[in-house]
Parts: sequence; C-alpha cells; structure tokens
Amino acid sequence: MQNPSASAPVSLVGEEYEVTVGPVAHGGHCIARTEDGRVLFVRHTLPDERVVARVTDGDEDSRFLRADAVRVIEAAKDRIEAPCPFSGPGRCGGCDWQHVKPGAQRRFKGEVIAEQLARLAGLTPEQAGWDGTVVPAEGDKLPAGEVPAWRTRVQYAVDAEGRAGLRRHRSHEVEPVDHCMIAAPGVTELGVERRSWPQMASVEAIAATGSSDRQIVLTPAPGGRLPLVELDRPVSVLRVDERDGSVHRVHGRAFVRERADGRTYRVGAGGFWQVHPQAADTLVKAVMQGLMPRKGETALDLYCGVGLFAGAIAERVGDQGAVLGIESSKRAVEDARHNLRDLERVRIEQGKVEQVLPRTRITSTDLIVLDPPRAGAGKRTVQHLASLGARRIAYVACDPAALARDLAYFAEAGYRPRKLRAFDLFPMTHHVECVAILEPVKKDA
Repeated sequence: MQNPSASAPVSLVGEEYEVTVGPVAHGGHCIARTEDGRVLFVRHTLPDERVVARVTDGDEDSRFLRADAVRVIEAAKDRIEAPCPFSGPGRCGGCDWQHVKPGAQRRFKGEVIAEQLARLAGLTPEQAGWDGTVVPAEGDKLPAGEVPAWRTRVQYAVDAEGRAGLRRHRSHEVEPVDHCMIAAPGVTELGVERRSWPQMASVEAIAATGSSDRQIVLTPAPGGRLPLVELDRPVSVLRVDERDGSVHRVHGRAFVRERADGRTYRVGAGGFWQVHPQAADTLVKAVMQGLMPRKGETALDLYCGVGLFAGAIAERVGDQGAVLGIESSKRAVEDARHNLRDLERVRIEQGKVEQVLPRTRITSTDLIVLDPPRAGAGKRTVQHLASLGARRIAYVACDPAALARDLAYFAEAGYRPRKLRAFDLFPMTHHVECVAILEPVKKDA
C-alpha cells in the first residue's frame, strides 16, 4: 500500500533551461545537459546550438527529461527555416528534421547508425562493411527549403470537429493541416484535408505507385457512422471494425496494386507496403546484389509480407530452386500466395517466425532474407537462423538499434556483416532503412 504521506515527484513540465546542445540521438532529438546535470532529449534543435529548451515530459525523479527548443540563441550552420507551416514545438509530430538542411539530415542519420553499431554491436563502420553514407532515393536530393513529396500512405487523425490532421509529438492531440508537404501527389490529390470527417477517428489515404489505385481506410469513432465519401479522385473505401480491428470493404477494390522488380503485388485491406515510392525497388536491388542468388538454391523469406523478396529470389533461383516465406498476418499471406501463384517453387506459411520455422524441420538453407518488425528478430530467432548454415543472410532493418542488437547476436552465432548500406527512405524524419549482408565467419584451418 502506498504511503499516504509520501509526496508525488514534482513535475518539471513547462520549466525552461538555457543549454548548449550535444550530439544527435536515436529518436529524432539531440542530447543536452542542464547546469545541474539533468539530461534533456531536445527536439527542434541541432548539435552545437545554444537554445532555450522547454520541458514537455518528466519530473524531478526522471532519469531524463524531454524538451522542445522554443528559442534559438545561437543557430547551427545547417539550420534552415522549416518549410512546413505545421512544424515546430507543440505542432505536428510527423517530421523531426524540417528545420535541417537535407544533406545534414542524412549525415545525422549516419551518426546515429554509427553510434548504435558501436554501442550495441561493438562494430566500427569499417567492421560492419559500411562506408558511412546514407543514400537518398532517386529524385529526393533537393535544395534546402524544398521537401520531397514521398509518403504514399498517410494516416490522418480526426479531431472533435471532424477536421483531418496529424498527431502532435507523443500526444493524442490532433494538429489540423490543410496540406502535408511529405504526402505523395497521389495522396494530396484525394483532398482528404479539405473535407470534413464527422464521427471518424482516423482516415488513412493510400496512393499506389504501381498503379492508379487509390484507397481510403476509415476508422469510425466509437458508435460513429460512415460518411458518404466523395473525394476529388476515384477511390475505394474500406472500414475498420471498432470491435476487433478487422478491415472490411465498403466499395471498390479491397486492395491496391503495387509494382516492384518487374512484378505486380496485390496489397489488401490497408496491409503493409513500403511507404516511399522508390523503397521496394531500392531494397530488392540491395538485397539481391548482396545475396547473389544462384540457380537451384533454397531460400527463406522471413516476415515476408505480401511476398516482395520471396518473389524476387524465386525469379533468380529458377525452377530447381525453392523459397519458403513466413508471415504472421493472415491477410498478407493470402496476398502473398496470390501474388506468387505462378511460381510453384514458392511456399508461404502463416504464423510467427519463431513458432513456424521450428515446425518446418528445415535444417539447412542457402539464403535467408529477414525484414523483421521494429523490435528486431531477437536472440532466439537469430540463433536458429545461424544454425541453418546459409552462405549469406540479408537483414532489412527500419531501426538501427534493433539491427545493431541482432548483429551482436549473429556475431555470437558465427556470422559477421559483409556489407551494410543505409537508405534515406523517410526524408524529414529520423527514420532510416538499412540492409546488412551477413556471411559465416571463416574458421581458421
């Protein structure tokens, strides 16, 4: 039972500190320290700046405080005026780096990757096979002040007045917007922000890049009724069931058609597909260049989604090869089986990788590709994969911390990175995509 005489720690939210900002950290913020030694994770700033930081989260007992830079006293040379009018302290939480020159954004992402590799995997960039660069997608290398319109899937939150917007950072509060600058043209042309959405909790807009397919996924507020959807372009409409989260077709197709590596992929019911229009082809190319599949080889595609990498590998190993994909989402498995139905050498199993893979009783394979969720694959799965003796493993990672942790597990199990590449597939945000190619450590004769 709590001691009634014990007082709660004093909140520091709203307190302001003048600080000199230190290095960039994983998560879209920089690290600073107050004069009394408190650690601040500060957004809307840059390394080496002198700013006034206002606390947004934390109390006297917190290990660290979160804060926003609300006034810049000494600006860094890489600072620019944020092009987006909805960016800034207390505003939209979607973009971390609107106030940073594009080249510097990529440099900071590289610094975060290097720091995570060193801290969690004990690797230098050279030991990881990485040249230290973060490569922009084709067409994204723009002058400072210009923003690439890359996001082909945008989930808008809806406020109490029915206005579409985006969540504020670490908040359920909605920042209404009339235009999201990073939204792809196919999303913008739907006109979601210009329409009222009464009784809705969220509206997801999807613009396929492999076709003209456009889709809206509506999540009603509790007890909310679906509106009559009339947008600026033809669109299919899906509805999320508030009871169990299942997705149902209202009208139009229940899927969109995407294209990558010369194949068309059906992606159903708001399912996962890479958000940047160049991402699928960029990642397939990096994975195939790293694995170099040979005719007749066997391969595993883990966390395979709708079959992107399984299809690419199957095309290259030929009729005498074999590919097994494993995916937990039932709908994604249905799509993967449909997408790869012309490739008899491909089999897709449904379930969690750590449960399905042991049941297959596979004891060896030539190649493995894994694209795990943000938390990573984990030690147990990594150990199992290493026991299969693959000549090469491709690890696709959307989180450098999870990648570094799993690289450490692979090292313990006898695999080392041969090459690592980093791609800026999420401009204006702190997110970055990596592809690591691993191979067994050669044992001394």
